[in-house]
Order: sequence, then C-alpha cells, then structure tokens
Amino acid sequence: MVICKMLRRLCPAFLLLSSVLFTDAVRADEESDYYRIVSIAAPESQTESRDPNWKPSDDGIALEVSGIAVLSPSRLAVSIRKGEVWLLDGVDEVTGEEDDSNRVSYHRFANALHEPLGLLHHEDSLITVQRTEMTRLRDTNGDDVADEYETLASGWGVSGHYHEYAYGPKLDSAGNLWMTLNIGMGLKGEQLKQIVPDAPFGYRQAAWRGWAMKLTPDGDLRPVCAGMRSPSGLGANADGDMFYTDQQGNWVATNSLNHMRPGAFFHHAESLASMELDGSTIHDVSEVPNGIAYPEALKRFPQMRPPAVWFPYKKAGQSATDILLDSSDGGFGPFAGQLFVGEFTQASINRVFLEKVDGEYQGACFPFRRGFASAVLRMAQAEDGSVYVGLTNRGWSSLGTSPYGLQRLIWTGKTPFEIKEMRAKVDGFELEFTRPVDLDSASDVRSYGMSSHTYVYQSSYGSDEVKKRDLEIREAVVSEDRLRVRLKVDGLRELFVHELDAHGVMDSSGNGLLHRKAYYTLNRIPGK
Repeated sequence: MVICKMLRRLCPAFLLLSSVLFTDAVRADEESDYYRIVSIAAPESQTESRDPNWKPSDDGIALEVSGIAVLSPSRLAVSIRKGEVWLLDGVDEVTGEEDDSNRVSYHRFANALHEPLGLLHHEDSLITVQRTEMTRLRDTNGDDVADEYETLASGWGVSGHYHEYAYGPKLDSAGNLWMTLNIGMGLKGEQLKQIVPDAPFGYRQAAWRGWAMKLTPDGDLRPVCAGMRSPSGLGANADGDMFYTDQQGNWVATNSLNHMRPGAFFHHAESLASMELDGSTIHDVSEVPNGIAYPEALKRFPQMRPPAVWFPYKKAGQSATDILLDSSDGGFGPFAGQLFVGEFTQASINRVFLEKVDGEYQGACFPFRRGFASAVLRMAQAEDGSVYVGLTNRGWSSLGTSPYGLQRLIWTGKTPFEIKEMRAKVDGFELEFTRPVDLDSASDVRSYGMSSHTYVYQSSYGSDEVKKRDLEIREAVVSEDRLRVRLKVDGLRELFVHELDAHGVMDSSGNGLLHRKAYYTLNRIPGK
C-alpha cells in the first residue's frame, strides 16, 4: 500500500505510461481470454486517489475493501477501511454478462472499528486486526449483526503515526493467528513518547513495529520475526509455511516475498528497536551494514535472511499486497498450489512458484493479470476456484477507473500458454509449460535471453538493479512430452535475481507465450 512519496503526486496517466514501459507488454484483453474480470461493485470515478470529487457508490457504501472472508458460495463478508464490516449476499449471481450488480444486497455486520486491514472467518466468528488490537466479532442471536466484540490480543506499540498499519489475521495449520505490523516513518513530537526507550542503535519506533506476531490457540501473543517495512500481505503456502510481502522503501530494495519463521530478520533495520524487549526472537545484532550489495550484506549480518522472491521494480509491480494460495485443485486453471500476490500501484496480480533448496525457499514470479478497476489490496478464493478481489487506492495513486470496489476473477476454462514452473538446477533451470512446446523454437537457445542482478542494502529509498550481467544459455533440451525445457546456463550466481525472457518459444500451434518474462530469485544453487 505504500510507494515512494513522489509517486503519490503523479497523475494516473504517468503511472500507466511507466507500467507500459517497464512491464511485459501483454494487453489486458489478451489476458481476459483466459481470466475474466467481473465487477460486483466498482463505481466509476476519476482515478486520482486524492480527487476532491471522490464519493461513495450510489448505495452509499464506500466499499474500500480492506479484508474479505468467503462465508458461502453466495455470501461474502468484507471489511472496509473506514471501520465497518458488511455482509454481501448474491455475489455469485453477478456474471458480468449483463448489468446484474443490483442482485447483490448489503447488510452492515459491524462498525466503529479502527482501520481493520484484514478479515478471517474462523469457527463461528469473524476476526480482524484493528490498529491497536485483534478483535473477534460474533453474532450471538442470528440477526446478522455483531453483538459481541472481543479483544483477542493487544499490546504492540502505537505512537499515532499514520503509517503504523496493522494487518491480518491469517491462520496457519497449527491454529495460530498471524499478524504483521508496519514500521513508523519519521516519528516526531508527541509520537516520541511512545517509542521503545534506550533502543538499540538509537532507532525510534514503538514496540514491535516492523514485526510479525502470532496468537497461539492458548491465547499467547508471541513475536516471531522482524525487519518489515510495510507488510500488507501475509498467508500460507501449500506446505503451511507462512509468508509476507513487503514494499520498496528505505532499507527495502524492491518488493519481496519472505518466509516468516522464528528469529529471522529481513530488511528494515528500525524494527531492531524491539530486539531487547521480552519475547524477542532476534538477538546479538552488533552491526547493521549500509550501502553494500545484498550478498555481502547477508554475510555481514547473519540474522538477516534473503527474500524467497524479489519482484523487480516496475517489471513485476511497484507495491506488493495480499498473498493467496490457489487451493482450488484446478478450478482456477493450471496453477494449483501456487501463490498469487496482489499489486497496488499497477492494479494487477502476479503469480509465484516456490521451491525449497537446502532449506531455503526461492522461486520465480510471473506477470499474471492486469486491468483491475483499482489497486488490488485483498484476495479470497471462492469454492468454485474463482477469486474475489478487494480494491482501494485511498491515499496512493493506482491504475484503474475506480477509487475502490470489489471484483471477481474467473477462469474461462481455456489454458493459457505460460511458463508454469521454473526450477533451479545445478547448471541452469528447468522450465515447465502449460502446453506442449514447438520443438524447433523451444530447443533453439536464441529463443531465450537471461541476465542477473542484485540490489543494494541501504537506509535510503529502494535500490537500482546492480551488478548486472548477461548470461549465456548454452543448450535448451526439450523433454519427450514437450512440456519441459532444460536450460543450461553459464554464470549462475547465488543471491541474485535471474531474469528470463523466453521471447521466441512457441507452442505446438505456433502461438507465443502469454507472458514471456520470469524472474527467479536464486538463493541456493542445487547440488553446489
């Protein structure tokens, strides 16, 4: 949700231009052949998020979706930024084939919440994280109105700074409820009364800012890991491990997907303000390197762990948000078990393939679907595999025709020609495709291009791609079933992003890839 301050002032036309210039040039109408966007509630408006003409939709609800919970095939619960939870009925009747959005009914379930930025349906309740607490909302008499608001957890620091967002919860396989906390930015005045006293390195933050925390089934709130700047997305992969996304800014080179586990530190040094508090899982940090390339920074900062996936800036988004596991077993197309990551500025969704090598997650991100009506903040999967997408660009600019809304992404049943998986090998990569490839084009090394780069770990904003190098692809070996290609590549580098452009690969009917780019974060070379 947070991007460079300069981008807040840019007009949407410039954002559109930058998106076209720096991303894989695939039109949204081509993507719609395979994944169709249906608007449930997306009011037309000027796209500038601070426009004085901004107003709620005709039904009076400013549906700035900050959380989604699927309750049944026809019913959703959504939280909105301004502190309410609404029940939406009839959402499955909106097909987009006609003006049928009036089939949806709205009923307010809860109000008077403080900026709820997540929503989970758990047992007989809805659970959200407000700015100062995790709250269970329960309807005890069956009238579809919450009459019990129960504090499940609280105690993290809040100084009053606008940037101290709190996100979640998400549930893991052990029954823990996870949440993440934004860092504060440039605290001053009265805010300084709430900072951790005598913090390491003189960092000025309220308690546990920039940390992930989990609430155990027995009610114990525990800090888990740190180093987060704006961790607006969190969720589990198919193996039940928990991840979060972060957004480019100070100490964070570009957007990233990170594996959360006890004792791990990721990016943002000011979260170390809480390192000496009771319950901290991070200890004995003696130095925070600044202004050096990530591979070297990781050597000098042993508590810091690399991202599982870097999202190269503008090429694969500008502000990563929610994490969705495709658990549809094919109901959402050929990518079951993979992760989908929301994108705020470009109003889009990216796709992620993960693998674990020598105990460390790594993998590739791919463009997936553009063209949403506003910034993608939240996602939830329906029973039929389709994905509800919650939108709001309030406070920051994004592409799109609306300031907020709710849309649904539906697989049309057609399989796009895509790189389904990209796996690291000791001497290159193995690509798996969604359709058989043309032998001649796929076995020609001239059909591919590859380069690698890393980033600078620094306290200033973001990082350019550094230490760039073009790589030679020596051989492309196609499997007998023509669904896989083994690329043998010279010059692989650990802890570097390896950018692939499969520009010349065709399927057996002579069609090119829908998205020809992939970005693999190579933390470990297998078998090295």
